[in-house]
Amino acid sequence: MAFEFNLMRSLIYVGLAKEEYRPKLEEWLYKYHVPESISKFTPYCIKYAFYQAYPTPPEGERFGARKMQLTEHYWLVDEHLPEMANNIYNEYMPMDVLRWQGCIPDVNTSALHQNAETGDAGRAVGGGDFPPFIFAFVPINWEEDFKGAGRTPEDGPNYRWQFLIQYPEGVAKEDGEKWFYDQVVPYFTKSVFVNRFVSSKVKINYGAPSAKFDRLCEIWFEGPEEWHEAAVVLADRMIEKPEWAQQEQFPYLKPQHNIASMFLGDRATSDNLAQYRGFITMR
Repeated sequence: MAFEFNLMRSLIYVGLAKEEYRPKLEEWLYKYHVPESISKFTPYCIKYAFYQAYPTPPEGERFGARKMQLTEHYWLVDEHLPEMANNIYNEYMPMDVLRWQGCIPDVNTSALHQNAETGDAGRAVGGGDFPPFIFAFVPINWEEDFKGAGRTPEDGPNYRWQFLIQYPEGVAKEDGEKWFYDQVVPYFTKSVFVNRFVSSKVKINYGAPSAKFDRLCEIWFEGPEEWHEAAVVLADRMIEKPEWAQQEQFPYLKPQHNIASMFLGDRATSDNLAQYRGFITMR
């Protein structure tokens, strides 16, 4: 057996089918999933954090907003290698968890209360008529820095729009990237509403088979009003619609499938390896 040292950052965009399911999903995450994850991958994962999603801004749905949280890992090795296949425990992941996230039909049946065959099997659902489970791996540091390199924490809090894009089926990646560099980058770089803009190419996708994202971006604003002015009000007029557009308005990509977004703050809701102390409830 050979284990290759391979530093990577992974991002899981956790959706929410409806607010009714937020308490259920949160309980599963903190009561079961976090301690199981810490038990399993502490030897080869150096950061494991949750970032609670901010409320979806007006018209954020057409940008593929995921409403629960961002789950972030920093890995020393790729745990999807064949050498990592044998786990001492199977994960506790009832298929209900995927229903609460909106990745499978919202139908309450006995089968949905059963555990997924494996955690990886659970993380490979969705697509078609449902948002795919997203599990994207990127370099640990941003590859491209388009704007705001001198910004420090003293410059104030940030409203972070993080998003993944996947160019439509049949579109050459080179053509999609040309549109990104010719249209998207210049517009947001020049925008007075943008304080920071960075991006990286996705290295590996381990989510649903249809979730084959090409690029990760993060753009910072003062708040949701500035995001709305830049991304909704002005972008339609300033960013040219490509011939392969999947919707009439910017971002011109199919929400949840070809673009998925998280709206976040600066700090982790829970830096689990450093902060998790068990499922401690309010009195």
